[in-house]
Amino acid sequence: MTNDDLLLLQTSVFTGITTDEIRDMLSCLSARETTFIKDEIIFSYGETITGIGIVLEGSVHIVKEDFWGNANLMAECAPGDIFGEAYAINSTEPLEMNIFAASTCRILFLEVSKILTVCPSACAFHNRLIRNLLTLVSRKNFQLNRKLEHMSKRTTREKLLSYLSMESSVEDCSLISPIRQNFRAVTASKSHSIVSSLPTISLSTALPCPMNCAN
Repeated sequence: MTNDDLLLLQTSVFTGITTDEIRDMLSCLSARETTFIKDEIIFSYGETITGIGIVLEGSVHIVKEDFWGNANLMAECAPGDIFGEAYAINSTEPLEMNIFAASTCRILFLEVSKILTVCPSACAFHNRLIRNLLTLVSRKNFQLNRKLEHMSKRTTREKLLSYLSMESSVEDCSLISPIRQNFRAVTASKSHSIVSSLPTISLSTALPCPMNCAN
């Protein structure tokens, strides 16, 4: 088993599919491997694409430029990551970003039309591949919606609270638990300090009742 085989086994689009099934599938999907040197354009703005890319080696940057030419890094793809799936599925929609090699890299391209068209034998692993692709697109859509929800908040504080609120609902979150514990400790400490600083008023020093009530 090669390093590429091990990598593809761990790729989300091939979840639940064996190495032998992946090998049989690659020829069916018109898979092709291409090497790009650093800074070489893989897909450019305005281009329409029909295939998804899987990074086998190296890294890929997805960059979007605004009207004034300022470049914003939208995503960095490492070995095993997939890019271009949303535009490949909707192949009439032109790209709104540039995708280029951040380092010398090898990319495996798969034609989406071949993925979405079940072969005559209707093999079980091909159906699994379709489900995996739809799951991948759905997951990224959820992530984008969550990001938009955080960014729609007006202030940095509200953005941070929105993010922490979402993370607090995730079980066994290694990042949020220490933050929440620290927040609770600081809050408890401040509350204790405030209570301790309040003056103690005894009955003997209490102010008289303004209504002249009897003792």
